[in-house]
Amino acid sequence: MNLSINFLFMTKEMAANDYVGFTFFIGCMAMMAASVFFFLSMGSVDKKWRTSLLVSGLITFIAAVHYLYMRDYWADFGTSPTFFRYVDWILTVPLMCVEFYLILKLAGAKKSMMWRLIFLSVIMLVTGYIGEAMDQANAQLWGLVSGAAYFVIAYDIWLGSAKKLAVAAGGATLKAHKALCWFVLVGWAIYPIGYMAGTPGWYDGIFGGLDLNVIYNIGDAINKIGFGLVVYSLAVSSSEK
Repeated sequence: MNLSINFLFMTKEMAANDYVGFTFFIGCMAMMAASVFFFLSMGSVDKKWRTSLLVSGLITFIAAVHYLYMRDYWADFGTSPTFFRYVDWILTVPLMCVEFYLILKLAGAKKSMMWRLIFLSVIMLVTGYIGEAMDQANAQLWGLVSGAAYFVIAYDIWLGSAKKLAVAAGGATLKAHKALCWFVLVGWAIYPIGYMAGTPGWYDGIFGGLDLNVIYNIGDAINKIGFGLVVYSLAVSSSEK
């Protein structure tokens, strides 16, 4: 069935016990609602924060569009929409890295920091896709490379140049930066669990019984919407001052 048909509606009835399809549906609606909220909130904050809120809205909007397709793909074929998933991530995860630059821009952040984070995020995603969709026989190796890129990102924002800028800025900027750092450290750590649930390796006995789509969907909702809410909180508190 052509996925372009019934773009805004389910292509078939969802089974009552289809908890995976349920998470796709809830994820889609949550991302849509978050996008509307972030876009409408742009007019209520200072001009300097509107780009940050715009990026937050774009992150959830892009995710909402992909969740529409992933929801229908799951309903039609009952298999993981890996391709759509990674297309979503290759667009939205770098935008999350852009958020770090935007909130630290007034503190003196340079574009080189932003491009470094984006580059590392692309490595993380491309190697993850290869391991999950193209070369599962070596999934552990590709996962190791992807994880290494993730840890470099985490180090940079927790202990590197990004952290130093946040400390120098202090106040609401430091608070928002720390919150985003926790999302990267804890929230992004959800995705390796999904990866291990969907690929073969030494971890089969630990995560083999889990459904990677449920894990990924929960991770997306927590991280993408959560990132935006942190930026919104910073924008509102700074605008009130």
